[in-house]
Amino acid sequence: MAEKKTKKSDKEPQKKGTTKEAPAASEKEIRITPRLGEFYKKDIVPALTKTFNYKSIMQVPKLDKIVINMGVGAAVADQKIMDEAVKVLETIAGQKVSVRKSKKDISNFKLRVNTNIGAMVTLRKERMYEFLDRLINVALPRVRDFKGLSDKSFDGRGNYTLGVKEQIIFPEINADKITRVMGMDITLVTSANTDNEAFELLKAFGIPFRKKEDK
Repeated sequence: MAEKKTKKSDKEPQKKGTTKEAPAASEKEIRITPRLGEFYKKDIVPALTKTFNYKSIMQVPKLDKIVINMGVGAAVADQKIMDEAVKVLETIAGQKVSVRKSKKDISNFKLRVNTNIGAMVTLRKERMYEFLDRLINVALPRVRDFKGLSDKSFDGRGNYTLGVKEQIIFPEINADKITRVMGMDITLVTSANTDNEAFELLKAFGIPFRKKEDK
C-alpha cells in the first residue's frame, strides 16, 4: 500500500507543472514590440523636445488612443447591416467592437430607444501603433486620387479626426464579399496642449498632411 501512495504522489506534481507553464512560455515568445512605438521613443521624442524646447520628456505629447466610429443609420430598417458593420470593424481593428444604441425616440427617422445605430472601438498601446502603421503605409495610399490629409480637422485640444468613405481601402477587407460600402471616422487622441504640437507629432509619425495652410 505504501508503494502505491508514493506512485500517485509522484504523478500529481508532473501534471500541474506541464499544463500551466507551457502557455506562459509561448506567450513571451510571440509578443512583438510595434515599429512605431520604438520609433516614437528613439526619434520623435528627441525631435519634438528640440523643436518646442521642452524641459522634461514628460512634456512631450504622445498618442493616447485611436477611436474608430462607424455610424449605421440604415440599420434601423435592417439589423443585418449592423451585423455586417460590426464584422468589418472587428476585422479592421482586430478586437471586439462596442455597439452603440439610440438614446431616444425620433419619429421622423422611425427611430426607437435602444436601437442599434452604430459601432465603435478604441485602440491603445500595441494595437494602436499597429493600426496607425497600417493606416499610414497601406490604407491611405489605396484611397482613390489621394492628395494628402487636411490640417484643419483638429478640434482645438490636440485631437485629429479623419473620415474614410470606403472600408475597402483596408487590405483585410475582401471587396468581393461586401454587400455595401461603409464609411467611418478615425480619431487620433493625443496628449498635446495645442493643435500645433499635435500636428508636429502626427507629422513625425508619418501622417501624410497636405502643405499646412496659414490660418
